[in-house]
Amino acid sequence: MPQSDTSAPAGSIADRSAPSLEVRSVTAGYGAHTVLRDVSLVAESTEVISLLGHNGAGKSTLLRAIAGVIEVMEGDIRFNGTSQLGRGSAHVAKDGIALVPQGRGVFPTLSIGENLRLGAGVARGVRDRTKVTLDFVLDLFPALAHRLHEDAGTLSGGQQQMVAIGTALMACPRFLLLDEPSTGLAPVLVQTMLDQIRSVHRELGIGVVIVEQNIHEALRISDRAYVLRLGEIVRDGPAATLLDDPDIWGLF
Repeated sequence: MPQSDTSAPAGSIADRSAPSLEVRSVTAGYGAHTVLRDVSLVAESTEVISLLGHNGAGKSTLLRAIAGVIEVMEGDIRFNGTSQLGRGSAHVAKDGIALVPQGRGVFPTLSIGENLRLGAGVARGVRDRTKVTLDFVLDLFPALAHRLHEDAGTLSGGQQQMVAIGTALMACPRFLLLDEPSTGLAPVLVQTMLDQIRSVHRELGIGVVIVEQNIHEALRISDRAYVLRLGEIVRDGPAATLLDDPDIWGLF
């Protein structure tokens, strides 16, 4: 079971600071429909955090609230001690919080290279946050290396997920929010994808908050986890502890 890294490569986030992300008693939803109720969590850049729960538990809504995609009704979301409320998704992304939404979120009529350059545009002026370069992304996802001029829409589901994650990394984030990155992948590819996500965290010192339906695999690569049920956090703790707890499975 992974443990929080205590060191990071030179030039990464963690060798200079450990940015923190705090969700404080957040209530959020869509219009008059409340999805999250009094949700609180803390994530550090030294961790991989899993958000677990059944469909409709509020996991994706929580990621969208953190990323500034939806407004918070009550409570606060703070990044490095600064409130993110009302700033909007573009400003949150500039601050270093990158969301890879469910469904991959690539621009299918743009080439792989053009998709990746969109991420680099977000990072303009802040590229010193990490050592992310195009070469790093292509080393991480070598299947993309010889297809940069092909339209992203021609790729397999797994390869489109690689493009979506690569685009987010090119934005040089401090935190990477991933909404079910293994959706649509063949079972044999799920472990590989999640191992690559863990490698990103380890090599770049980027904090990761991941929503994942494959509970065993999510806990395997995580340091801590939160379990949501009907919009509320009902359990949290070290991933290894939750993985070995037989009572945890009754929550899903």
